[in-house]
Order: sequence, then structure tokens, then C-alpha cells
Amino acid sequence: MPTDLPTVSLDDYAARARAVLPPDVWDYVDGGSGAEVTLAANRRALDGVAVLPRMLVGVDAVDLRTRLLGRPYAMPVGVAPMAYQRLLHPDGERGLAAAAGAAGVPYLASTLGSTPIEQVTGVGADVWFQLYWLRERALVRDLLDRVVEAGCRALVVTVDVPVLGRRPRDLRNAFRLPDDVVAANLPDGRDALAHAGAPGVAAHPGASFAPALRWADLAWLREQVDLPLVVKGVLDPRDAVEAVRVGADAVVVSNHGGRQLDGAPASVTMLPEVVDAVGDRCQVLLDSGVRGGTDVLRALALGAAGVLVGRPLLWALAAGGQTAARDALALLAAELTDAFTLAGCADPAAAAELRTVRAG
Repeated sequence: MPTDLPTVSLDDYAARARAVLPPDVWDYVDGGSGAEVTLAANRRALDGVAVLPRMLVGVDAVDLRTRLLGRPYAMPVGVAPMAYQRLLHPDGERGLAAAAGAAGVPYLASTLGSTPIEQVTGVGADVWFQLYWLRERALVRDLLDRVVEAGCRALVVTVDVPVLGRRPRDLRNAFRLPDDVVAANLPDGRDALAHAGAPGVAAHPGASFAPALRWADLAWLREQVDLPLVVKGVLDPRDAVEAVRVGADAVVVSNHGGRQLDGAPASVTMLPEVVDAVGDRCQVLLDSGVRGGTDVLRALALGAAGVLVGRPLLWALAAGGQTAARDALALLAAELTDAFTLAGCADPAAAAELRTVRAG
């Protein structure tokens, strides 16, 4: 798509981002693990969900407002946790968090953020902190203290990264972080492996994170902080049930955007089973492959309380910093309002009552 045309969908930001990013950074954002089978499956599976609209239900206004983890938000959407956002634009995490705050949705800050969590919460957005489990529990405890002191609204534990998925694009590019982009929430702010040549970033989590995380560790975590606890990276309904057992307030059905186990199912494929397994004992969110308002509607109709949007907001950040990210979230709200209206839904509760069928 020519980059001088109007931006009328979130996908339009992809061409704009690709035009301004170095090829290796584009691949780092765009790529997945292995043969990228799961990466492609996320999109195919969402496109395979058809929503049955309701007619003559008298919808003359749409109210997108909802509650996630007991807090009010402008729409059932959050900004997914994504690492090293200053790779994309100098505005980085602060810019995208400010855009989320302006849109009235939560911003999920990554452990591997390139801006300290204290600066991210300083923009005034509702920030949830995404935790990768560090090898030393004392460091986890120190990070939790920082998260609470910074005013984060929830703790989101990613459980699908015992090791980093093998990502051929990054390996071929020998992708490394530039010197001025660091893991600002980790001790000393820098991991030498992530700034070296091959395997570069691919070696970073293996050096920093604990691969043998167990449910008992999450039970310990539940006792440490008085914040809503979200378990991210669940696909098997049995794991969702375990998450509830240890005290999770929500789970995120996710395959890490196709960046971990290649060959895992599309997230949306497993969403209904997870929803059925946990019932009303916790909220269920979805990520991986969401590209617009219709995808949000699909997720709600399948039982999700909301979705997390990832790559499209990085594209927007790359294309124009905080301003473009704000525009992208406003565009998503407009798309979702249109989808609700066409489906005969006045609000998210009505969307949850819609039926779905396999498209075709």
C-alpha cells in the first residue's frame, strides 16, 4: 500500500512502519517462530469465525464501556505487552502508554520494556505490569516492590516462555539491540547478550529468566502482592483451571503472537474451551492476531471479556509515535462501534450473546 494514502484500517499502519524501520527491526516485530505456521494460523482462525448479527433490536447508540479486573475502561481492549518499544520510535513505552490512557484502555508494560516502569506509570495511564520470572527470586521480589510502588493496577505473569522460541528471521539477521535500547526494568538495565551479535536478542531470555516455573511459584506470587493476577499464555483449558486454583483473576488465551511454540493452535481456536472450563470464576482475555474491530467482536461473541492488541499498535508507534498510536486506538474504537451497530449490539454484554458459526 502506498504510504501517502489515508489510514483507514489498522493494517494500513504496517506499510507505513515497514517504510521507516530498518529491515532487521521490521523482521523482529513482524516475525514468528519456526516456519511461522502458528503466526499464520492466528489470522486464518479469526477470519474463520463468522458472527450472526441480530436484526430489529433497536440499537440507536453503542456504548463500548466495560470492566476488566473490576476497573472501568472505554472499550474491551488493552495494549498487549511488547518489549523494547524504543526500537520503533523515541516515544517508546511512554508514548504508547499515553495513547492508551487517552483512549481509556489499559496499557500492559513489559518486563523487557526499554523505559523504566516508574516513567511509564508517570504518564497517567492505567498500567498493568507483565512479569517474566527472573532466575533469582530475590530479583522478582525487588521488581514486585517497584511495580507496586509505581502504581501498577495489575500483575500479568507470562507463562509460555520457558525459553525463547527459535525465530529464524532474527537468527538470519543476527539481530541485536542498539546500544541505546536497554531492558530498563532489569538489574543494571542491560543484558550483554541482547546487545551482542548472533544469537543476540535470541539468547537474552535464556540468560535472564527461570525456565522451570511451576504452579507453586504462582501460588507464592499470589501471596506477595495485593493486585489482580493475570496468567498470560494459556491454551490448554486444564491450565486455565489451574490458574484459577492458584488465585488468578483472569487468564489470557495466547500463543504469544505465534512467537513461541510453532505448531500450537491459534488462540481463538482454544478460546471457547477455556471459557467453558473456567466459567464465571475468572475473566478470559484473548490475544494473538487481532487486527481490528471485527476481531474484537468475534472474541466477545466467543466468550472473551476483552482482547489485547499488539503488532498493529507497534506499527502505528513506528509510523508516527504517540500521535499515530492515539489515532490507531481511535480508529479501533470506530471500527468496533461500527461492528457492534451492524451486529445489533448496544454494548459488550449484547455482543457476548451473539452466536458464531464457521465462516464459509
